[in-house]
Amino acid sequence: MTTRILLVEDDERLAGLTAEYLSRNDFAVSIEGRGDAAETRILEEKPDLVVLDVMLPGKDGFEVCRAVRARYPGVILMLTARDEDFDQILGLELGADDYIAKPVQPRLLLARIKALLRRAPGPAGTAGGEGELAFGRFRISQATRTAQLGDDSIDLTTAEFDLLWLLARHAGSILSRDDLLQQLRGIGFDGLDRSIDARISRLRRKLGDLFSRHDWQ
Repeated sequence: MTTRILLVEDDERLAGLTAEYLSRNDFAVSIEGRGDAAETRILEEKPDLVVLDVMLPGKDGFEVCRAVRARYPGVILMLTARDEDFDQILGLELGADDYIAKPVQPRLLLARIKALLRRAPGPAGTAGGEGELAFGRFRISQATRTAQLGDDSIDLTTAEFDLLWLLARHAGSILSRDDLLQQLRGIGFDGLDRSIDARISRLRRKLGDLFSRHDWQ
């Protein structure tokens, strides 16, 4: 089946050029120029991936991401202003799976989309690869891309699951930011990137809230 992408971008020329490029690479692309309308379309249409700009009329990209994240299981790739660390970190904190700086380089955007989709669950809710790890009552499965503590499922974005699985596979070992970035995004740590910090922070909050409600001993 053709992968469906919703491109949320209010610059009509940029949106048209980007959509044309992605369409030539076998994606079915639809465009939305308003944030408030994008929220409705994401929840109703359930595209496989959303490319979401930050600066939008109606609602900005952060508001849209916050509003849909709990109900939208697909991938969110945010477009942020170049060198704006705050935008990048906030997007990840709100549940975006990754970000790319504007102006967008088409080949880089395509590569990032393909990488995210390779890690995302397929239509049947499964993904390539096998394996399950257990630590007491905590279990994480690569086959189904799910994590559970006892009978409670842990709601994770694609990027959060990837990070948690990587950490679980290396339990007892120390992984640097460079290690994590190389394995998760294919880039080295430049001393400024805080995307891993933001994902770790989100995981700590989610796991901490759940673990605190359980008799973990």
